[in-house]
Amino acid sequence: MQEQQKQEKIVSMFDNIAPTYDTANRVMSMGVDKSWRRKACDLAYGFYAKDSIDKIVDVACGTGDMMDFWQKRSEVSGVAVGEIVGVDPSKGMVDVARDKYPKFNYHISRATEIPLADASADILSITYGIRNVVEREAALQEFNRVLKQNGLVVILEFMKNENPSFLGRIRDFYMNKILPKVGGFISKNLEAYEYLPNSIEDFSTVENMVHELESAGFEMLYVKSFSMDISTLLIAKKI
Repeated sequence: MQEQQKQEKIVSMFDNIAPTYDTANRVMSMGVDKSWRRKACDLAYGFYAKDSIDKIVDVACGTGDMMDFWQKRSEVSGVAVGEIVGVDPSKGMVDVARDKYPKFNYHISRATEIPLADASADILSITYGIRNVVEREAALQEFNRVLKQNGLVVILEFMKNENPSFLGRIRDFYMNKILPKVGGFISKNLEAYEYLPNSIEDFSTVENMVHELESAGFEMLYVKSFSMDISTLLIAKKI
């Protein structure tokens, strides 16, 4: 019950900040997140190495930006994608996504209860959302269920760094002291943006995330951190 209440509180928070979410993100990241998303898509298409893909699922899709990246980078990579599906428990976020990208399909649902058939997706992504999933191990098992054999899970996330470098400490100062004030000013919800650095501090290290993926039936293909270790990309294959 405690886990369920915690998850409901997180979903409610995202419902609240949905109208200003995109503006706050662009200002706070200075647009650098676009390069991380682009790299994730390009690498995934390269690892999967197929000219035709039936379905890509973006979990915790938020306002839909990663889905748009999957579409645009598929065209660059020469990959035909049949369907792109967004899954998110926040109705507020999905409403924004539907307005921005009406060509995609959406489900309002948690990461632990994806309303798709077994082995139906070629690629499943979750960008800056896995740390907001309270029952993470159950979600990773659900990702495995939904993916086809040899299908890919693609994770972009802010990971906890237990031994930060000098540049890493600069990153932590920005994330803890500056970012919440900027996001809070734009959204008029300081608590939501104070949640971000706290959620990172409470989250997993890269090593633990790799272990959890392997325990859920995945084989790691790629792990790398970018931009002073702000963002980490993990790509794994269902085995």
